[in-house]
Amino acid sequence: MNKWICKSVFAAAIVAASSTAAWAQGAAAQSPTLNAVKARGHLVCGVIGSSAGFSLPDNQGVMQGIDADACRAIAAAVFGDASKVKFVSLTPQQRLTALQSGEADVVYANFTWTMTRETRSGAQFVGVHYYDGVGFLVPTELKVKSAKELKGASVCVLAGPAEVTTQEYFSKLKISYKPVTFSEGEEMRKAFLAKRCDAYVSDQSHLAKFRTSLGANTEKYMMLPEVISNEPLGGAVRKGDERWFDIARYTHYAMVTAEAMGINAANVKSFNTNDPAVKRLLGTEGELGASMGLDNSWAVNVIAAVGNYGEMWTRHFASSGVPRGQNRLWNDGGLQYAPPLR
Repeated sequence: MNKWICKSVFAAAIVAASSTAAWAQGAAAQSPTLNAVKARGHLVCGVIGSSAGFSLPDNQGVMQGIDADACRAIAAAVFGDASKVKFVSLTPQQRLTALQSGEADVVYANFTWTMTRETRSGAQFVGVHYYDGVGFLVPTELKVKSAKELKGASVCVLAGPAEVTTQEYFSKLKISYKPVTFSEGEEMRKAFLAKRCDAYVSDQSHLAKFRTSLGANTEKYMMLPEVISNEPLGGAVRKGDERWFDIARYTHYAMVTAEAMGINAANVKSFNTNDPAVKRLLGTEGELGASMGLDNSWAVNVIAAVGNYGEMWTRHFASSGVPRGQNRLWNDGGLQYAPPLR
């Protein structure tokens, strides 16, 4: 009986190992999205396109921001070339539709990870690359110190989730207000500066960037202390293509891991170590890239082109005075944490 049990267990282990190996090989070759991206020759990435720090063209027309760079990082992982990405600007209402219809391969568009976006809308979030929260910006001449003092105020807000969050906040406090809704960020900013609204509601990261962008008029506006929601922002892909999900997810984690290891854009190609974990990340040991259908230098290409997570964050937010806060690495008191790449 014992021999029979041992033989059965051994046989089952062989079958399981064979099945796992077959699945891994098949999955690497059977990503419809990866195949389509390679055949097309570039990644299509949905962004807001009007959000400073996340995605906004510079004066040369080049899309800049943490969302834009996350897209470039995926292009670098797939092609070894971060420039092989086409940006499609989307309104908040278009983000899920663009993903569902296949108009975009991935969406990084100030996109909050929520339960129903995954359970009902076919989106799958690859991780959180910015921990944020909705807040308020007001003119100092309004002389208010708290959002609780905005009774009867007109409030500029984008149609969609921020609109709902604002309504729920004031409803809970039993405070009446006048929502002034917009479908596009630039239109809302112009309306606020033209004094069509008493208060401006958006993610705190955006409020800080917007305020700083006002130059000499910066001190005429202040952020109120209330943060009325949790907004874990990240990229999303369509459900059903697990290999493409892996590529997008681990591109982000490679950048987080690189920062923790002290690897950056300047030293990634010359980094010398005997640490097996570093060697796996850099592709000199193991088959991490091959496990996703990519070249084993995928992570090196990402870091060389875009930098580690800290470099990306600093490039787009440090100058505005936005504190890194929860977006620090876990070993520095933050929430950015990557699973082992092994």
